[in-house]
Amino acid sequence: MSELVYRERPAAGDPAGLLVLHHGRGADEHDLLGLADVLDPERRLHVVTPRAPLTIPGWPGYHWYSVARVGFPDPDTFRAAYDKLAGFHDELWERTRLTPEQTVFGGFSMGSVMSYSLGLAGDRPKPAGILAFSGFVPTVEGWQPELASRSDLPVFIAHGWQDPIMEVGFARRAKDLLKAGGLPVQYLESDAGHNIDPVHVPAAIEWLGGILSDRTTAPVAQEGR
Repeated sequence: MSELVYRERPAAGDPAGLLVLHHGRGADEHDLLGLADVLDPERRLHVVTPRAPLTIPGWPGYHWYSVARVGFPDPDTFRAAYDKLAGFHDELWERTRLTPEQTVFGGFSMGSVMSYSLGLAGDRPKPAGILAFSGFVPTVEGWQPELASRSDLPVFIAHGWQDPIMEVGFARRAKDLLKAGGLPVQYLESDAGHNIDPVHVPAAIEWLGGILSDRTTAPVAQEGR
């Protein structure tokens, strides 16, 4: 069984898909749970919010990895979180009977980094989409994005150009990298800081609805995609 603590918000009926929201640095599994109703007001999706596994002395909350330099996760703590999150996703798909093809990985800040990491990894199943608020595609020993097999993977990126924590160049480089790999990217910037800008939310809702609009709850229907 996975070690990760989590919260979940079930769909109102049979779920049209799965949305896994990964929180940012120093937060916990409660942080993005309220975002579920914002992004999915009709409650079509089963939403799960896992807690990161790492605590750091002197820092509040939970972390996915240690940070020595923004953009470059500590390899050991990153790999530990990656492995635990991969196992969590596998158990989640088995338990809910939803599939990777019905799943969107989303997150804020450090949680976006983990969404990219699991969603773009060649050794992991390809999700239906990646929703990245104020994050980056990491540079870390032992991990590389696999884009050739994911050229049809939609990605939504939103970032504030006044972000003092993860400067907007990270988002722009992620956009350029993914577009060069052939992935369909929707990219938005605003004058926000390090936060989810409400200005970006309507577009995120529309993007998310479009990604899963033709998905069903029956795994067999996804074969051959």
